[in-house]
Parts: sequence; C-alpha cells; structure tokens
Amino acid sequence: MRRKIPSTNTLTIFEAAARHGSFARAASELCLTESAVSRQITSLENYLDIKLFARVKKQVVLNDAGQAYIKNIAKSLADIEAHTLALMANKGDGGVLELAVIPTFANRWLLPRLQDFRRKHPNIMLNLSEKPQPFMFRDTIFDAALHFDHPAWTGVVKVDLFEERLVPVISPNYFDVAQLTSPQALLNMPLLHKSSRPNAWQHWFELAGYADGISAPGMHFDMYGMVIEAARAGLGAGLVPRFYVNNEIHRHDLMVPFDLELRHEKRYCLVYPEYKQDSPVVQAFRDWIVVIEKEFTGGKPAPALRLQYA
Repeated sequence: MRRKIPSTNTLTIFEAAARHGSFARAASELCLTESAVSRQITSLENYLDIKLFARVKKQVVLNDAGQAYIKNIAKSLADIEAHTLALMANKGDGGVLELAVIPTFANRWLLPRLQDFRRKHPNIMLNLSEKPQPFMFRDTIFDAALHFDHPAWTGVVKVDLFEERLVPVISPNYFDVAQLTSPQALLNMPLLHKSSRPNAWQHWFELAGYADGISAPGMHFDMYGMVIEAARAGLGAGLVPRFYVNNEIHRHDLMVPFDLELRHEKRYCLVYPEYKQDSPVVQAFRDWIVVIEKEFTGGKPAPALRLQYA
C-alpha cells in the first residue's frame, strides 16, 4: 500500500515557512519566489485537507493544526538530512549509529574508551542518548542500546557483557577509616542508596555475615553518579560498581573500607533489534564492544549471542 506521505520538497518548504513565520523569508532561504512557496503550502493543505496557516492580510501565522504538524515532523526532517549528509560524506562506507545508554555507565565506562572506536571506525558517527529504562526499539531512532539485562528486552539480539560488582566507598576526608574495624561499623554512618537497588545494602551486609536485624536507612538517588558524588561530599557510605570509582580511589577522594564485592545485582549487555543485525554500523560496534569487554574483564570471552523473541 502506498504510504500517505507528502513530498519531502513540499515538507521542506512548509518547515521553512513555519520556522520563519513568513512565506517571503522562506522563499529567500530556499531561492524560490514567494508565490512558489504559497502554491506549495496550498498544495500541502489540499493534500491534508486541512489549513495549516491563518492568513490575515499579508501576514501568515501557523494555526493550531500547523503548530502540531510542524512539531511532529521537524525532527524527522532533521534526521533525514543528517543521515543523508552522513551517507554522502562517507560514500556509503560508514554511517550513523544511534545508541541508547545508561547515563553513569556511559560517562564512567564507555566514553573513556570511545576514542579507540573512533580511531578504528572514523566513518561511523556515534550519537549517544540517555535511556535509563528498557524500551521497545520500534518507533524510536535507536539502532542499539548499552544497558542492563532485563526481561523487557524482547525481539532483540543480546550480547552479554559483564556483571555489576558493588563495593562500599567512603570519603577519607570526612570519616576516620581507623574506626572502621568491621563491616558492621558502616551502620554507624549514613548509607547512600541507589533508588532502583533498595536492597543492595541489605544483601551486602548478608555477604559480610550480618544477616539478621540489619536496617539500612539513608538517602536515595536515581543514579550511581549521584551516589558517588554524595559519598565524595561526605554524606555517607555508598555502594557502587567498583569500575565507576577507579579514578576517585586512585586520587584518594574515595576508599573501599572493606573489599567485599556484591555480585550479580545486574548484568550489562548490548542489545539491538533483530532487524538491525545485518546493519554494518551495528556489526562494527558489536565487534568492537566484544573486544573491549574482553580486555576489561581480563581476556575472558564474552558469552555467545542469543536471540530473544517476544
């Protein structure tokens, strides 16, 4: 069935007219006559069977329908242009990869390694966007996601990466480390929680041998990055992935008072929809991330790919 989509030329003219609020200025930008712009807008309105502009004497103003329409199509036009320019620039060798990421994971683990990806794949433009929760790929711009494993990921190809290993951290600038003679001593200071891991401290104390009667009240934060900064500021003890705080530990901004790792809370993975598995840019990023993961975990091979269907 033929798609119900106006010509891109007409939509481009409409976008310019809507942006400028003037047929004359749109005509000047597009090197057209004002009458040509007016004819194209009229043609679009006839196609849609709805008016998009209110015409008052020689002035034109978007009406409610026009404002709603431009809001919905402007980004799509911009995306088409960006992908077209990328394809033209790379002559088909490369492209754009839209990647959804968890904010702190991207900042602390991915970004410091991306220079290597750019060096090996200079013709691939990688765009990152925050998506803290799993989602359905259909009707999004995303080609892939670096995220947590979760049952909500369905109809995807999944590349397992590595598990999350949580350790307690405190600021030696605010707490006397010498007084921490046992893990239970952490209960004498405020405990900092990640909101989506409300039981993590309880599980860590169980690992440390204190399974009964442990209460762990304290501040809650949406992201690990906030927990880390709160610990640095002396607000309490945080329980965070070890690799997130390597730099802070090296600088002595934070320390690990008890080297007990809480494992298997979450597992990181690369996921992408099955219909993207033959995409050259997705394949390039997948192959790269598998190698980087092996280096990070000490050379242990990543588990094989597996398909998951809804």
